[in-house]
Amino acid sequence: MAGINPIQALGSDPDNPKQTLRLSAIGRVWKQLLRSKTGTVGAVLILLVSLTALFAPLLATHNPADIDPLNRLKPPIWLAGGVSEHWLGTDNLGRDMWSRIVYGARVSLIVGIGAVLVSGTIGAILGLLAGFYGKWVDAVIMRVADAFLAIPAILLMLVVLAVVGPGMTTLIFVIGVTNWVAYTRVVRGEVLSIKERDFVKAAKAIGSKNSRILLKHILPNVLSSFIVISGMNVATTIIMEASLSFLGLGITPPAVSWGGMLSDGRQYVATSWWVATFPGLAITITVLGVIFLGDWLRDVLDPHMKAKE
Repeated sequence: MAGINPIQALGSDPDNPKQTLRLSAIGRVWKQLLRSKTGTVGAVLILLVSLTALFAPLLATHNPADIDPLNRLKPPIWLAGGVSEHWLGTDNLGRDMWSRIVYGARVSLIVGIGAVLVSGTIGAILGLLAGFYGKWVDAVIMRVADAFLAIPAILLMLVVLAVVGPGMTTLIFVIGVTNWVAYTRVVRGEVLSIKERDFVKAAKAIGSKNSRILLKHILPNVLSSFIVISGMNVATTIIMEASLSFLGLGITPPAVSWGGMLSDGRQYVATSWWVATFPGLAITITVLGVIFLGDWLRDVLDPHMKAKE
């Protein structure tokens, strides 16, 4: 019986070199992830939080907005007075803590990823334009970036949210619009270096359009830095969302936010610690997962680290 080609076993076509290269690249990334304890822990934590958010309706044991005054401030099941119906206890309105934490994962991930997509898109476009065209284009964009840096981001977000009003869409937009400067500065610096390389000069010499040069030759070479910044900014955005929701300017009921849960539980810390502790732990675990995975991505995508391997 003839032996089975391992590439065929993976469902690839041996006559398709691009598919084979993709599988090889995925295999290398997977091995690098498994070799990194930090990266593996981060990936596992993010996977668990993502699955929790995705399957929230199946994992939740109650409607997170249901109020039950008869069961308010019930402790977790392992403490005296706890009930099996609410195994992580209830809050000051009798709402199930486990169900609220599960649904809160959705909000944190949606806001975290959505805001990073907004800020990353704005920052990357402005950074590409500033670095590639230079002159007055660069001067105008960088002066606007300096103006944004001069204004505290949290103060700007508070003012806008107070005027416009809270809400998930508004929160994503506000956080995204106020956090694009870091992307612009990094991408601009990368473009200033890359546009002086021979392959870019060759593309200009043969008459390639500027848009083609930007998209085909320069953008792929700045993606690694963009991905690293984006990964770390997801963690920052999750904390921002929790902070604004804590202040009552973020996610509004009946939507569930971990920051809002912290706000509800702050006055019960001394008597009913679980109301604030569990959402705080959820934020910590999620942010740590993003940071660990971001550290691994930085090491993998850093060309200096690759040169040492």
